[in-house]
Amino acid sequence: QVQLVESGGGLVQAGGSLRLTCTASTGTFSVLDMAWYRQAPGKERELVAVIRRSGVPTYAPFVKGRFTISRDNAGNTMYLQMNRLNPDDTAVYYCNAVPASGTLQYWGQGTQVTVSS
Repeated sequence: QVQLVESGGGLVQAGGSLRLTCTASTGTFSVLDMAWYRQAPGKERELVAVIRRSGVPTYAPFVKGRFTISRDNAGNTMYLQMNRLNPDDTAVYYCNAVPASGTLQYWGQGTQVTVSS
């Protein structure tokens, strides 16, 4: 069982920055593939970025170099640094963890990000 807690969301003006944090309660964080998803009102949840257990990141095309995903295995923590935010980035951002088996996945409760124009 993996419990995930997100923090760092809030209200920011367009062009601003936020850093999201996901803290996992597990002794096996280093072998998890970790990801950030987001869900805007009336839209489906979509992948924002993935950081594999190897440390290799992958980003959705809409990120366009604005976001950076990272992880601290010693601290059981994943981050999403978001720069040059725009109103289209407004959504609830969720932390996701997938163990090596790939048969399960875990979700956090989400953190709201609101970008005003």
